[in-house]
Amino acid sequence: MLMSRPPDADIIIDRALVERLLAAQRPDLCGTALQSIGHGWDNALWRIGEHAVLRLPRRALAADLVLHEQHWLPVLAPRLPVPIPAPIWCGVPGAGYPWHWSIVPWYDGVPASGVSLGPTARSQLAATLNALHQPAPTDAPLNPLRGVALHTRSDAFEARVAGAAQISGIAVQSCRAAWHEAIATPIDVAPCWIHGDLHPGNLLIADDQIAALLDWGDLCAGDPATDLAAWWMLVADGPTRHAMLTQSASAATIRRARGWALFFGVMFAAAGQHDATAARLGTTTLQRVMQECTV
Repeated sequence: MLMSRPPDADIIIDRALVERLLAAQRPDLCGTALQSIGHGWDNALWRIGEHAVLRLPRRALAADLVLHEQHWLPVLAPRLPVPIPAPIWCGVPGAGYPWHWSIVPWYDGVPASGVSLGPTARSQLAATLNALHQPAPTDAPLNPLRGVALHTRSDAFEARVAGAAQISGIAVQSCRAAWHEAIATPIDVAPCWIHGDLHPGNLLIADDQIAALLDWGDLCAGDPATDLAAWWMLVADGPTRHAMLTQSASAATIRRARGWALFFGVMFAAAGQHDATAARLGTTTLQRVMQECTV
């Protein structure tokens, strides 16, 4: 999730540790150029050579998420029309490191943050979500924070809505009214595969096309409305956004997706006191949602 101030790591992942892991499990890669490219909440990333990245959990809570990626991304990748980082090597605990880890492809591109998707990228995203949002098997992972009934996220929404409204300039009561309309809309579809963390920071763009869809740690079975919230983050024009949504989603699913967009907008905006990128994304998303609610 794109948020400010990632939590402290449970383990420090430095060059020495990465080199020990490679020496033990991929000695053929020893001596290849190695560069830290930062970390998110859950994983540290080290670029190795020109074409690959090491993805290593930095918190115990993320250890199972890497296993989900290792198991399911190779299954899903052939079905999707855009690249996703299915592992090209699955590492195991060792050399003082306690969890499974991956080597995934490197993709050139820039995050979609701050842009409105053009026609080609919009079509690619729609096709990708249509291909992804298919019935999930019974052994697909579940996620208590994604793909669930919206009302289960009400406590988190209420904890942040006032701060988010102050930052974004959106009226708290209007925001709450839109939220209650969304949570009153029942889920009308069977659980299907969802990305779970689809926002501009996880969408790479190159030459006005989608270069890759990244960070599948929240992959799970659930309500596709969670992913469809990204249309409010990625498309500025309301009629265009509505046209993309109505291609594949029911009116009820669109209402829930608007609720998820409201939820993510509140989360990003509330984090914005420490993170200008999150503030912009949250404010923009909330403004787009609320503009629809007042029409």
